[in-house]
Amino acid sequence: MLISVVIPTYNRLPILRKCLDALEKQILNDEIYNFEIVLVDDGSTDGTVDWLRDNFETYPHLRIFEQSHGGAALGRNLGVEKSKGELIVFIDSDLIVDRSFLRSHVDSLLKAWKKLGNRKCFTYGSVINTSNFKNPNSEPFKLQDLSWAYFATGNVAIDKKVLEISGLFDISFRLYGWEDLELGERLRNMGVKLIKCPRAIGYHWHPALAIEQIPKLIRIEKERAKMGLVFYNKHPTLRVKFIIQYTFFHRFLWEFLTLGGLINTNTLRPLLAFLIKNGQSSLAMELLRLPLNLIGVRQIFREASLIGLR
Repeated sequence: MLISVVIPTYNRLPILRKCLDALEKQILNDEIYNFEIVLVDDGSTDGTVDWLRDNFETYPHLRIFEQSHGGAALGRNLGVEKSKGELIVFIDSDLIVDRSFLRSHVDSLLKAWKKLGNRKCFTYGSVINTSNFKNPNSEPFKLQDLSWAYFATGNVAIDKKVLEISGLFDISFRLYGWEDLELGERLRNMGVKLIKCPRAIGYHWHPALAIEQIPKLIRIEKERAKMGLVFYNKHPTLRVKFIIQYTFFHRFLWEFLTLGGLINTNTLRPLLAFLIKNGQSSLAMELLRLPLNLIGVRQIFREASLIGLR
């Protein structure tokens, strides 16, 4: 079996190098005769493509493609189009996988295909969040690492033909968020089953929270709100309303927990700075999620009212 690992990337060269290094160290089995890394650069300006081409011999499985900056959905679609494998594995460019990553996905899929009598399923691996850049795979699994998503492209494997029948990713998701979960809704409607694959472990690196990141995090929440409505317009169900937090329950919840917005990104700054200074950036991030969720929920209701959506 030839596996195609599809990775979109944008201005992430330092962690991308770790991602590619980990993939090149894979321990394969008899079912996998080879794999390719299909990297789609989404218009990076940090020298990603030049560096990779200068160090091409380091990554024998790597194939590079470029596109103008158009978002992860467009990049993943291009990666699938250029792929040669019968099995597609999606990861993000800030994910560092363990040595048995590909083998674990394949083992679980082969068992599922045999049991189902078809290939209408996908495997969903474990994602462990970490801010440890030097040694990301030393991070233990935490309660916060649990995911209830049906299909998330941080760590999934799926038969290429099944994926193509689904229609691939909707490129109208040009801002941050939801393009993978929207595809997941279509896969669910096709009867494609989720197979948990906890042995396929990836360590999702992101920098420890810094006060300077707050404006970017606010921008992301507002983008997620806009893309959430694109998601809901395609799938106007109660389930999707809950996924994107477009319900009065969520509005009440985050208004209540932030005392109507009195607990916000400005009033929290001194406490966040104190926690960060004392090595508690994870706790600081959990506190910051309170006003960030309120910003997102308020934004989605605001956007919905502008377009007359109920």
